[in-house]
Amino acid sequence: MVEVEAQRARLAVVERELAELAAHHDQAMSAFKFDEARAVQQRIAALECKRAKLVETLPAEAPPPRATPVPVMIRRRLARCRR
Repeated sequence: MVEVEAQRARLAVVERELAELAAHHDQAMSAFKFDEARAVQQRIAALECKRAKLVETLPAEAPPPRATPVPVMIRRRLARCRR
């Protein structure tokens, strides 16, 4: 179980790096720095491969338990006549 948690931690680090690189790539593209953007895109591709391998080795997470519906009582208001 400790090994699985370590892999999940590595996966979280990789996903955080991917998010940072994606932001950096967007900034480079906005500044018309296409060579820099291409280099960042290559790093993103390498990290995506690493992420895919980590996801393959991790066991599938159990789906969250289904929530049971809560019965709701609807109260009827009594109509009051104004006189």
